[in-house]
Amino acid sequence: MRSLKRSNQHFKKASTKLPLGVSSNFRYWGDDKTIYAKRGRGGRIWDIDDNEYIDYRLAYGPVILGYADPRVDAAAREGIEVGGVFALSTELEYTVAERICRMVPSAEKVRFSNSGTEAVMAALRVARAHTGKDGHIVLEGGYHGVFSEVMWYSEVEDWDPKDGDPEVLPYGDGVPKVTKRMFHTVPLNDVNAIEDLLREHHDIIGSILIEPIMGNCCGIAADMQYMQDLRYLCDRYNVLLIIDEVKTGFRVAKGGAQELYEVRADLCTFAKALGNGYPIAAVAGSDEVMSWIGDDVVHGGTFTGHSVSLAAANKTLEILDETDALKVIEQYGIQLREGLSHILGERDIPHSFAGHPAMLGLFFADETPTDYRSWVDSDYEFYDALAPVLHDQGVLVELDSREPWFMCEAHSRDCLDETLNAFERAVDVTLQKLSNAA
Repeated sequence: MRSLKRSNQHFKKASTKLPLGVSSNFRYWGDDKTIYAKRGRGGRIWDIDDNEYIDYRLAYGPVILGYADPRVDAAAREGIEVGGVFALSTELEYTVAERICRMVPSAEKVRFSNSGTEAVMAALRVARAHTGKDGHIVLEGGYHGVFSEVMWYSEVEDWDPKDGDPEVLPYGDGVPKVTKRMFHTVPLNDVNAIEDLLREHHDIIGSILIEPIMGNCCGIAADMQYMQDLRYLCDRYNVLLIIDEVKTGFRVAKGGAQELYEVRADLCTFAKALGNGYPIAAVAGSDEVMSWIGDDVVHGGTFTGHSVSLAAANKTLEILDETDALKVIEQYGIQLREGLSHILGERDIPHSFAGHPAMLGLFFADETPTDYRSWVDSDYEFYDALAPVLHDQGVLVELDSREPWFMCEAHSRDCLDETLNAFERAVDVTLQKLSNAA
């Protein structure tokens, strides 16, 4: 039986100096369930109790090649020798930016940031400057970081369709109510809802912010035609299309989700897989739009363009661009999906998958949801019961059913076999527990 004795002890100590005993709300899983990492290697991590896990969280997606990848870490060590930060630029900024521009056709110019949140903040600021309009549209279920302009969500869990659209609420306290006036939201894959909103409010809405594959909504994906229609509507109503590739960028394809959907963003954001876990992000876009940065739009940061992060990103992108790493990751995801489906099918458990094999979403429903509202119709309570049992079996997945499973290049055949064996045991344990509780 998995023991969390040391993690529990450390939690009590950490809670005296850190709110919830952690540095991010999303790392808190409960007073007796929060775990603390000791080390990671390849597709596995170990906690401070020396429990070993095959990891499908991968830090919410940054670890695209594997923990402690020797190629990237060697490059990062070379970056250390450069000296860190100078309040000056280095030649490597151009090198990495040029690679991004080659891989992503819509990226004609690039600015670096430290996190996905910062990159999206910058994209919205540039969009407001370019269009002269403060409002933006965010798709229901979309997640774009932790800053006030996007920290609103549609409450669908207790929602009754007979009452109209879901209520839009802030993500917790401290979000200024005034920012709600800039925030507009509609369901994914409903182009008529977007067009109705723009027809009425295009004079105050300057951008549409979208994850074509929703990174915090279990990989629910936009339709191909929907993305083409969005591009058309943005052009028609003088609205910028901002494609948030913080999770999909350099993961689902070399050119990100834009490559898969054959659509060109006005602005796009990257982070996560850009540096295989080293802290770096980027906002990119057309020369016309990005040229607002400078005399018109302020963008900067003391730690942007850090030599270690740039060196790691340079090597990571080289590997993703010039090797078959993404094909390896995709194939692993396909095999995992097939194995999970076989186990669930043998037990007549309704299920479906969403997203891309590199960041797959698992639903306990016969049909894959097409928007956040239909996620409610899946049996997410079964997932909620299953996830902690998987942890006991040595497979680390997010406890929230809305988070996809992430793959990395280092996930091996051994990982696949162990995962499927553990998943089969966990499903049976969960079915038994639910049967006993009934």
